[in-house]
Amino acid sequence: MQEDWRLRRHTAEEARALVGQLVDVYLDAHAGDGPLYNADRYRQQLAAHMPRRGWELVTAMVDGELVGYIYGFPLAADTRWWDGIQEPVAAGFTEENGRRTFAISELLVCRAWQRRGIARALHDELVKSRTEERATLLVRPDNTVARRAYASWGWGDVARLRPRWEGAPTYLVLTRPIGR
Repeated sequence: MQEDWRLRRHTAEEARALVGQLVDVYLDAHAGDGPLYNADRYRQQLAAHMPRRGWELVTAMVDGELVGYIYGFPLAADTRWWDGIQEPVAAGFTEENGRRTFAISELLVCRAWQRRGIARALHDELVKSRTEERATLLVRPDNTVARRAYASWGWGDVARLRPRWEGAPTYLVLTRPIGR
């Protein structure tokens, strides 16, 4: 159900002015999720992701206030996205060329604005414009609300992956077709 929120696409250059707000939404959405979810680490993540070719952000705003967003980027041929994959996957599954897979890195909505259709609208707005053949994302196995939502949006579990950065949890790898 759409209320008074509006979606908007942003380039990386436009998004630089929003970094403080992006961090605030991240911290709100991950409140109580543990020390991994901190402002310094997330600012580093944004700094590493935003310069990537094809990086794209869609925001949800209410009266000029950021209440949610989604961002991602195509996986380059030399991507490290698949580093740490734990389960056997089909031959060639992790091979990338910059046009095969779009990785959704974050989909976040402030807790006060959750369960209003914003996450689905953000997801659909970003995915509808992509020309890659598939999309991928990582979700914590204990995040049952997100897992149910993704399943209802056509995502399927493929494997488990534990990134190689310090303190990384193990995630479920989800994919879904998106090609045109």
